[in-house]
Amino acid sequence: MASRSFWKGYLKLSLVNCAVSMVPATTESEKVRFHTLNRATENRVVSRYVDSVTGRKVDEEDEVKGFQRGEDEYVMLEDDEIDAVALESTRTIDIETFVPKDTIEWIWYDTPHYLTPSDKVGEEAFAVIREAMAIKGVVGIARLVMYRRERAVMLEPRDNGIVLWTLRYGDEVRDPKEYFKAIGPEKSESDYLQLMEKFIDARSTPWDSSIVDDPVQDRILAMITAKKKGKSKKKAAPKAESKGPSNVINIMDALKKSLEASKKK
Repeated sequence: MASRSFWKGYLKLSLVNCAVSMVPATTESEKVRFHTLNRATENRVVSRYVDSVTGRKVDEEDEVKGFQRGEDEYVMLEDDEIDAVALESTRTIDIETFVPKDTIEWIWYDTPHYLTPSDKVGEEAFAVIREAMAIKGVVGIARLVMYRRERAVMLEPRDNGIVLWTLRYGDEVRDPKEYFKAIGPEKSESDYLQLMEKFIDARSTPWDSSIVDDPVQDRILAMITAKKKGKSKKKAAPKAESKGPSNVINIMDALKKSLEASKKK
């Protein structure tokens, strides 16, 4: 069942605009979640905010956001003050520019959302914007207030809709050169490379979402079901400490053995 939209507003390109709705493209609703209980009473343990100095409980109406400027110095901001910033981009996705899709590296992608027209009147305008981007092979760039911060977003045509990606801020992405510069520029020997290519071909399969299934969660759910039925479960034996692979002396031999094993599978 499709989830309810968590954001409604307008998609705007120059004089063309339409009403749109947005929902997160990912969900954690199926994730196993635990509550902390009091073992003696089996009642839930609740958390509360307390003053870090006095230790006294802080009432909700006395809670306020603060930006730290010094060791013990804060600037306090009320919710309405924060909400008043960048009002224009809170409800309007105004596409400012277009860039070739393949020029934005994956590392800038943050959180995906599905964008759809929210009424029949706007479907034509929505479709025109989506199809034009798809034909030109570009994505739209806009700014939008989401999760209390204004951020750059990328609009990518997908099937009959648009995927809106929030993009990471510039100071969130580390320069890879700082981490890769110590790696030597050595080139692989051609024999090794050809054998590795064959190994990759032998292991290649079409993408399937089952690849990213969570086997640990499945086991936890099975254990919960068994406990519900009153079956006693023995404690799992502690896992043996896993040792890393030994250093491979002969790369060619290792690749040949790996290739043979893949072919047998």
